[in-house]
Amino acid sequence: MALTPSTIACFPPRVTVVGSGNVGSALAQRLAEKNLADVVLLDVVEGRPQGLALDLMQARGIERHDRQIIGTNDYADTANSDVVVITAGLPRKPGMSRDDLMLINGKIVLEVTKQAIVHSPNTIFIVVTNPLDQMTHITWKASGLPVHQVMGMAGVLDSARFQTFVAMELGVSTSDISATVLGSHGDLMVPLPRYTTVNGIPITELMDADTIERLIDRTRKGGAEIVDLMKIGSAFYAPSSSTCVMVES
Repeated sequence: MALTPSTIACFPPRVTVVGSGNVGSALAQRLAEKNLADVVLLDVVEGRPQGLALDLMQARGIERHDRQIIGTNDYADTANSDVVVITAGLPRKPGMSRDDLMLINGKIVLEVTKQAIVHSPNTIFIVVTNPLDQMTHITWKASGLPVHQVMGMAGVLDSARFQTFVAMELGVSTSDISATVLGSHGDLMVPLPRYTTVNGIPITELMDADTIERLIDRTRKGGAEIVDLMKIGSAFYAPSSSTCVMVES
């Protein structure tokens, strides 16, 4: 059957979220409540994604949307996903670096990619699992997709953290700040103070060099700071928001 505007309308956007932990479940909620796509929430733990999906479905009347949210343990249910978001993997614990998760999360991400690509061969992958840069590379190699269809969630989150710390330091609204952070998701990220502005004014004109360097260091350690405070678990509200923005884009 040839696709026409009327038939295309019958196929709403579909996003699969692999991993129903804190990041995955928060992302599923954001995607549905922003009315961006139907959501398939997949996890290896039987019952967990199904229970979360049912809980989210029961909130639809309150949040005023009709998005379908499916919980499953079967990759066949993810077929024809426009986007697959990989959040599956172990989170960091206090004292751990992102790189400490390399071996175990690498195996998880490799298996997820191989399974998901079978059912959604033209999808776009967004990787959230740490260590992010390595996991994104594994996904790209295992999927066989062009580079523009595989990406990691880093710059949005790191820029948001830098934006937040600048706002807290200056006592201004985050909406007045445009922050720019490039590079890898970790100690080698590169915040750009000259291109980070408050109402168009570079922060280099508003703060001294020592203050800026302190905020840059805090941004680089932004995830670890939350891990140390929480003791069990890691950040998920800001990562899920950042991923949602990428899906919407």
